[in-house]
Amino acid sequence: MASPSGAEGGPEEPELSITLTLRMLMHGKVTAGNYGVGKSPDGACHRPQSSARITISEGSCPERITTITGSTDAVFRAVSMIAFKLEEDLGAGSAEGAAAGRAPVTLRLVIPASQCGSLIGKAGAKIREIRESTGAQVQVAGDLLPNSTERAVTVSGVPDTIIQCVRQICAVILESPPKGATIPYHPGLSLGTILLSANQVRGSGPVRG
Repeated sequence: MASPSGAEGGPEEPELSITLTLRMLMHGKVTAGNYGVGKSPDGACHRPQSSARITISEGSCPERITTITGSTDAVFRAVSMIAFKLEEDLGAGSAEGAAAGRAPVTLRLVIPASQCGSLIGKAGAKIREIRESTGAQVQVAGDLLPNSTERAVTVSGVPDTIIQCVRQICAVILESPPKGATIPYHPGLSLGTILLSANQVRGSGPVRG
């Protein structure tokens, strides 16, 4: 989830020495519009305002995985822009307009299940602390996402509270690296496809006479 970038930074400025990768599950029809930029040939886009590298998964499935990589500060700026853009889209689609107030925005983070225990905390203490200090609603899914070892963590609220919440979630997962191998979630990938790929890997060794 995090790796040193080679720079030496003190604990007061972790963004100087840590590269963060954050995965989010978003609806395909709104994902590209959140960034306002076209994708490069490798499927990634760099948002100048955030300096983060953003990759959107391909496929015909309505849901896409959006991966944001960069310094912690760059990743948080990208999440901020996404949250405010989602709020803008929700407001534009509201029949009540401004009179309806600020509609809550929802982001779905995708996090290795082995890190979710630290996020929840003993008897739910950590996740309760995050909810109370940020004002955002946070829910950790009890079940794994299909054919993966990851879970969805849903964060809801106005953009300001979501940004604070994501910062705290990232602080927890940076302190608690995933344990063991992580099988990432791929929307729309069937179990049959995974089994076929596994069989191909097992059958790729030398043939014995």
